[in-house]
Amino acid sequence: MLFNSYQFLFLFLPVTAGMFFILSRARQPTAAAAWLALASIFFYGYWSPRYVALLVGSIAFNFVVARAIVAAHAIEAAKRARILLAAGLIGDLGALCYFKYANFFVNSINAVGQTHIYLHQIVLPIGISFFTFTQIAFLVDAYRGEAREYRFMNYALFVTYFPHLIAGPVLHHKEIMPQFARPTQSAVKLDNLALGTTIFIIGLAKKVLIADFIADDANRMFAGDPTTLTLIDAWAGTLAYALQLYFDFSGYSDMAIGLSKMFGIDLPLNFNSPYKAQNIIAFWRRWHMTLSRFLRDYLYIPLGGNRRGPARRYLNIMLTMLLGGLWHGAGWGFVIWGGLHGVYLVINHGWLALRARLGLGAMRSRWWTRALAIGTTFLAVTVAWVFFRAESLSAALHIVRAMLGFNGAPLPEQWIAHAGRFGEWLSGWGIPAADLATFRGVRQVTVTAALLAAVWLLPNSQEITGYLVRFPAHNWIKLLAWRPSPTWAVIYSLMAGACFYMMSQPSRFLYFQF
Repeated sequence: MLFNSYQFLFLFLPVTAGMFFILSRARQPTAAAAWLALASIFFYGYWSPRYVALLVGSIAFNFVVARAIVAAHAIEAAKRARILLAAGLIGDLGALCYFKYANFFVNSINAVGQTHIYLHQIVLPIGISFFTFTQIAFLVDAYRGEAREYRFMNYALFVTYFPHLIAGPVLHHKEIMPQFARPTQSAVKLDNLALGTTIFIIGLAKKVLIADFIADDANRMFAGDPTTLTLIDAWAGTLAYALQLYFDFSGYSDMAIGLSKMFGIDLPLNFNSPYKAQNIIAFWRRWHMTLSRFLRDYLYIPLGGNRRGPARRYLNIMLTMLLGGLWHGAGWGFVIWGGLHGVYLVINHGWLALRARLGLGAMRSRWWTRALAIGTTFLAVTVAWVFFRAESLSAALHIVRAMLGFNGAPLPEQWIAHAGRFGEWLSGWGIPAADLATFRGVRQVTVTAALLAAVWLLPNSQEITGYLVRFPAHNWIKLLAWRPSPTWAVIYSLMAGACFYMMSQPSRFLYFQF
């Protein structure tokens, strides 16, 4: 079921919220939690009922293993606890590898070894990466003695909670399970409903009115013949995808936070204007923040982090990002995307270390240096998105080649004709004219420029609504700061109406495939 569908908005959400609030008001917190967990399982099963058993079985398996680990620690049986943890991790990662990577590994072996191993096409259960990582973190924390909540109903709700189940954020038990245990969180509060609805509408608008609107421009380029692309075609399509993914994932994150806030639960931030990052380190502190946290706490630090010298630190960064890329999908493009970000991070950390060793200190910040840093970071991220999105590694290399200008940079003849002497100068340099029909069009250029300006200059949804983030004091558009009032109610009602009108054919969120 999609957040941007009529079934969800006008049937599932009212029924689920209404019954939850009735049970909560009747002071039945256990029944309310059970209802919300069952509704979440129905929400998951609406997509494919056959994988409900996988989800429920995964929950039961991890809960039993976690209880056994805690029991082993209670009698100081450290070896037994280690064995149980290993068994739990093998079970979780085994299921994830089978469903997500079995076909990829078999196809890779066939391609390299010229073999003909056959494996039927395995359908990827939606959200398996998210609920698997969530439970791996719980098992590890149980082994460390940090997981203290062992009531099955709260644990089941923690894993299945529908606002985050399909595409995150990757929740940590410490930040969400105590909220389920607080009875005051179950009460209907108008402030929560107003704030949650506002954040949800902002996210819905990002998805329906922006991401879906520019999706055709990105899909057209990536689905076409990459060998025929010119510089302008390649950059136009790649920027369209960079913006589509930005608003699609940002929109989902906002909707998840807004929905949860309606129920009185605060989800962690998962997206904080990553294209405003001035370096790649800052980018990963802003993009998919909960996944970055998971990779840091449960992969990078256990590998040794930065405790074993610079060389080992950079190796750990590369391994973490390569596995982070593979987490996103079973394909070499994802591995290369993760590897590129690993290289970016190594260069960034190495540059900071060199500056510190030379005693240069922090660079003086001016508006143009910030703009240059943001632009450079954005370009590096955008180039990496090509490998993330392309249909094949070969297609990605052709697109990058076109982006570098190796296929030429023809301009529309109408542009040259109206450019006067500048157009003559361009022609004199041998830049050929092209028919306007082969160009992505003035509309795409205008939309791309407008969206980039919005991304870089406007406050994000958390800043606008004040959800865990204050409105930036330096921002020049303070009128966007939201507050409960009839005026804002009308504005967001009109925005919601526009979304409902455009939702006749809801599209899936891009992160559903991961």
